[in-house]
Amino acid sequence: MSAPLSNAPCVIDLEASGFGRGSYPIEVGYVRADGQAWSSLIRPEPDWTHWDPQAQAIHGIDPVMLRAHGRPVAEVAARLNEALGGQIVYTDAWGNDMPWLARLHDAANLGQRYRVAPVAELLGTARLPELPPWRSRAFEALGIARHRASSDARALQWALNQLLPCHQ
Repeated sequence: MSAPLSNAPCVIDLEASGFGRGSYPIEVGYVRADGQAWSSLIRPEPDWTHWDPQAQAIHGIDPVMLRAHGRPVAEVAARLNEALGGQIVYTDAWGNDMPWLARLHDAANLGQRYRVAPVAELLGTARLPELPPWRSRAFEALGIARHRASSDARALQWALNQLLPCHQ
């Protein structure tokens, strides 16, 4: 794997209990512009009960694993603010990730100190269709085998680095 680029975009990815109303974040991962990466499972709050077995089949995280290894929402939200505060953090699933991050920060009673933006702000809508093939290549190029938040964030950053002229 090549060294991180100083002007690489900061990216974030989340896994969740499902999609739509009632779903909640269960894992978050980011990769900063300096290459620092972090991820964590998130212990669900007592009133977070929605669970979709189809989502579990994709990410492979089960409720037992979350209860045993998940960090409390306040700890995760604080870590995100500390590491990402004042930055723009890009996601390729803004419509899903924003509500999940809002739910995380609301449950932690801790305002979000970073801005989450769709990758379309970097690529423009005309180039957005070029992203999925590059993300697919990233998994092979980086030797990533699993679909998890940290892996997906690393693959997204790599793909964006290939597509953005200032990052090549």
